[in-house]
Amino acid sequence: MFESLKKKFSRTSDKLEEELIEEAQEENNLEEESGKKFSFFSFGRKDKKEEEDSKSDVAEIPQEVESIQETDTSDDETSDDKDEKSGFWSFGKKSSDNKEEPQEEEESAEEIQEEEEPKKSHFWSRNKEEDTEESEDADEKTEEKKSRFWSRNKDNDSSEENDEDEEPSGMFSFITAKTISEKHLEDILWELEMGLLEGDVAMEVASAVVDSVKDDLVGRKIKRSNDITEYTYNALRNAVAEIIDIPGKSMTEMIEAKKAQGEPFVVMFVGINGTGKTTTIGKLANYYLKKGYTPVIAAADTFRAGAIEQVNYHADKVGVKLIKHQKGSDPAAVAFDAVEHAKAQGKELVLIDTAGRMQTNTNLMDEMKKIKRVAKPDLVVFVGDALTGNDATQQASKFNEAIDLDGVILTKADADSKGGASLSIGYVIKKPILFLGMGQGYDDIKEYDADWMLNQLFSESGEEVNINEA
Repeated sequence: MFESLKKKFSRTSDKLEEELIEEAQEENNLEEESGKKFSFFSFGRKDKKEEEDSKSDVAEIPQEVESIQETDTSDDETSDDKDEKSGFWSFGKKSSDNKEEPQEEEESAEEIQEEEEPKKSHFWSRNKEEDTEESEDADEKTEEKKSRFWSRNKDNDSSEENDEDEEPSGMFSFITAKTISEKHLEDILWELEMGLLEGDVAMEVASAVVDSVKDDLVGRKIKRSNDITEYTYNALRNAVAEIIDIPGKSMTEMIEAKKAQGEPFVVMFVGINGTGKTTTIGKLANYYLKKGYTPVIAAADTFRAGAIEQVNYHADKVGVKLIKHQKGSDPAAVAFDAVEHAKAQGKELVLIDTAGRMQTNTNLMDEMKKIKRVAKPDLVVFVGDALTGNDATQQASKFNEAIDLDGVILTKADADSKGGASLSIGYVIKKPILFLGMGQGYDDIKEYDADWMLNQLFSESGEEVNINEA
């Protein structure tokens, strides 16, 4: 998911590193050092590994305590014997035979000395010819490294870059620490902003990300090239985290609150044609049916040809009750009857399907307002197609102005390589994303989680996503 955004984030880090290294070269303030160069996404893996290590350390503590207790409760004479025998070479040996152990230690020590003797003699017996050959080889390697290191410039061709990628190190340090300034970031952040806009990110969201990254990076002191990558990774991650984390209760929590009052939770779905609104209603009915709730669906799209048959198909497949009237009847009346049915039958959830409409169609927007007045939904949800990018954000804004939305569901999020709608829509209308459609099956829907979304945006391309994770 979101491969386009990932590449743009990674490219921002690479460009900043190039900028600082080239400037340091001109200042004679750069040296190559041993060590592994981290990739942009390796910092996310590093965090996960540290969490796993800390968990494993905690799990091992009881065993360590148990071993300490066993040692403390041991007989004093036995511990004295062990102290006398616990030389370097005695670890791992049984203390059953006191006489044979010292001999084994001496023999093992002599064997190790014999093994080390050839190495030492070989090392010190190198003649002048071998020294000359090795020194010449070393000089040639040093010259290659120097020429490759100091020839880096803006016009390096792709072959030189490939050679550098194959180097095991590739890490540089600054003799005197460099400070990131606005001058270093000006062109880089402009390129990032243009890249975000190309990825269907809304203008105000792109500007917010760029401003946050700038504030985070300016003034940072850099000692090693890996520092540049780490600081840029954290700056971008923090900026995106602020964008996608819109506060709000989950739909499940709201259903529980209404259930405690003895009332059904009523959800009205709106959006334009073709976004997958009716299919999403079928997925949600299935989702909450498996959670132990009893949903009912209202077929309030009474104008579009085949709309009632379509929602009836999904209701039958999932196994929930459908409330429907004849084609052309009043949609508000259908919604009202569904709510009354849920109250009478003690059902916890009402899902109201409405006709898809363009945000510019005044008559249909007025009809939508009427359904809201009659059914009095607890939640008005806009269903948008993630693949339409910034168009979905603009549509949500218009619907929000007309009817005051409470949340968003994005369909086809699994096929969205750009990620513009997922990044923008909640921030622009200031309403939370509730669910993501992740496929065509009834189980392919995921309750939105900002942390999960952040991990998708800042994880490696090959990482698998489990849509059924909590």
